[in-house]
This record gives sequence, C-alpha cells and structure tokens, in this order.
Amino acid sequence: MNEPCAVVLAAGQGKRMKSDLPKVLCEVVNRPMIHFVLDALEKAGIHRQIVVVGHRADTVREELRCRDSDIRFVLQDEQLGTGHAVQMCRELLADQSGPTIVVAGDSPLIQPTSLRKLLDHFRQSRPALLLGTLEKDDPTGLGRVVRDASGAFTGIVEHRDATPEQLAIREVNMSTYLFETADLMWSLDRLSNDNAQSEYYLTDCARLLSEAGRKVEALPVLTECESLSINNVDELKMVDEKMRTMGYA
Repeated sequence: MNEPCAVVLAAGQGKRMKSDLPKVLCEVVNRPMIHFVLDALEKAGIHRQIVVVGHRADTVREELRCRDSDIRFVLQDEQLGTGHAVQMCRELLADQSGPTIVVAGDSPLIQPTSLRKLLDHFRQSRPALLLGTLEKDDPTGLGRVVRDASGAFTGIVEHRDATPEQLAIREVNMSTYLFETADLMWSLDRLSNDNAQSEYYLTDCARLLSEAGRKVEALPVLTECESLSINNVDELKMVDEKMRTMGYA
C-alpha cells in the first residue's frame, strides 16, 4: 500500500471556548491541542498531512510552521460542513495513490495504536471506506453504527433520527475515516447539502459508497479516551485533566 495521507479538520472557531483563537489552538497540557493530533498521526506512520484551516488561518499556519511533517494547508473560507472541508482538499489529493484518513484537529486523545490498527485492517481488507468506531457505555448524542444480521455495516443513524431499537446500539461513529482515495473523490463529487443546515456532511460518503455497492466497513478499535470531545471550556478542562493522568504532561 502506498503512503497514506491525512486530512486534519482545523477550520473552526469554537465559539463556546470563550476565546477568539481557532479552536485547535486552545491548549491542553500547555500546548495547542492540534499538536497532539499531528503527533499521533506521525507515530502511526502518517507523515503526509493536509490541514484545513479557516478562522484565523494564518495563526494556525504560523503555529505549525516549526513541525517537521510534510504539512500542506487548505483554506475553507466558509464553514459548510465536514464534507465541504474535505472537498477543499481535492486538488492536493488528486495525486494521492495511497489511502486518505480524515480526522478532527480537536481530538487530542486520538491514539497512534488505534490509527495503526485501522491501517493494518485497511491493508488486509481494502474497503472503499473504513470507519474507526467505539463501543460506548453511554452513546447519548452520538451517531449509531447500524449493522445487518451478519454484522456487516449498513449505515450511520444520528441520535435524533434513531428508532428506540437503534438507540440501544452502543457502537458509535467517532469521525475517524480511512478512505481509498479514489473512492473518497468519487463520493465527494456526489455530496449534497439538501438538509436542514444546508451543509455537506462527510458521513454521507459512507451512505453513497454503500448504496453504490462499494465496500464500507466499521472497526470498533477506538478506545474510551478517544470519545472525549472538546466543545466548551468545561470539556477542555476535563480533557486536560485526563491527559495529565495519562502522562501527557
């Protein structure tokens, strides 16, 4: 398998962080959180990285200028969804022969071991898309991974749209996607913003590929700590404390 590439979503402002900084530059363990994401990618052997910037883009570029990775930047002027963010990368992905992994820049607890497990499974199975998922005791608010009777992936249903039976599912989507790059490009061209928010969602790529008969798989290899999100000051503090107990300090 040719060298993988990562797309890191880092364009958001994070208004609930009570800071004008780009969200990914808010600090955990005295360091902007995006560095921990990029560190994990590098430790997993993913050195080619595309960072999607938006709010105060030059500030993010300057912060990451000192890193040794092969980082390229893409500007997302308007915040039109995760799918739109990756669409902005199409030109840089045009020559990518290996797989492309998409991760959130505000997930500092992403683990290199999880990324390596996803890459190993991808090498063996070669799906169009492999989702990194998590078995969570309390999946409230998260998209559920739906499987058929044989255990094969059939789709993602958001919490607000789930039936009572689907709400009982504990496997959740954690926004970690490993694509065959050609299949990613194919699905990006077919994304629609025909939804209440008029945004382009990367989760729709899974549905499009599955409906086209292309292999989509979900692998529950993410760990409990990787489910910790940062959307406000309280969650920032909680993740900071968790990382200190895990030895990041």
